[in-house]
Amino acid sequence: MYQHTLELSARPRGFHLITADIVKAIPEINMLQTGICQVFIQHTSASLTINENADPTVRKDFETYFNKAAPENDRDFLHNDEGPDDMPAHLKAALLGSSVMLPIRNGRFALGTWQGVYLCEHRNHGGRRKLVITAWGE
Repeated sequence: MYQHTLELSARPRGFHLITADIVKAIPEINMLQTGICQVFIQHTSASLTINENADPTVRKDFETYFNKAAPENDRDFLHNDEGPDDMPAHLKAALLGSSVMLPIRNGRFALGTWQGVYLCEHRNHGGRRKLVITAWGE
């Protein structure tokens, strides 16, 4: 079993591919023929997901959809101490989730041809984000 922490630099609001960052942070996956890798984000206003990694318009469409689903400045939201993007960010993170599981096959992530891991930054100024990456197998 292997575990590392990865601190990602601050990114603008949106959906950012981080698959290569994860691979770089846990080189021990090369030693596993079969296994699982869990990636967990230690934040409540950003999330992780796996989706299309080829066409950048997918990431823009994700942002458009989630902004419509959880709009800023909703007068019904009570939690707004950190700004109008705070509660919508928590809702978006709750919908997408705080972790992803990646299968490992022959020392590599067994993602589909067009799949990648996204950091979903839901805040206008979210800052650095910490991930805990845990891999296990044989």
